[in-house]
Amino acid sequence: MDKLRQLRKALKNQIPQASKPASHPATEILDDHTLFMRAVKGTKPLKTQQYIHPSPVVSPWPRKQQAEHLSPLDDMTDFWPWDELAPGEELLYSKPGQKLDTLKRLRKGQWPTVGHLDLHGLSSDEARISVTSFLQSANAAGLRCVRIVHGKGMGSKNGEPILKQKLKNWLAQRDEVLAFCQAPQHEGGGGAVLVLIRTQRM
Repeated sequence: MDKLRQLRKALKNQIPQASKPASHPATEILDDHTLFMRAVKGTKPLKTQQYIHPSPVVSPWPRKQQAEHLSPLDDMTDFWPWDELAPGEELLYSKPGQKLDTLKRLRKGQWPTVGHLDLHGLSSDEARISVTSFLQSANAAGLRCVRIVHGKGMGSKNGEPILKQKLKNWLAQRDEVLAFCQAPQHEGGGGAVLVLIRTQRM
């Protein structure tokens, strides 16, 4: 019996004791700023100079500006990037985004003429002011189609209709104008133009 106890004791001493689980320290909760500062510890900030943005490039094309900041003479330029009218050529123009048949309907009299402006006897500057005022008034009054008489240039140098070309340039720059075309014979023919006016948006 004693030998059995001694054998058990010897075997017990040979079996290693189960190690106790190591205790882990409590996990430290850090905010983003502290974590960032630890991550960049020892680094040096770069020395940078303020970036100077280049001046914007001004387009050579005439730009539409707010009418309240401009005089009527500044609101429409005589120059527009398209070819000069050939002798006898019709005035014909439609703003981008208009329906394809807008000019056809305008030439056929789809919209009756409800306003009229005659530029006979006016200088270029006087005509430009009159056209500006007329278009603004027509738009405010809700007039849809108007007629502007520019003349056939019979009394001008070389018999060329000076106002015809200028009027083409002026009208193309106006927000109120959607399209224009040469008037039919009974409304002035080659000496007048029909103008389709944008309706007021409520």
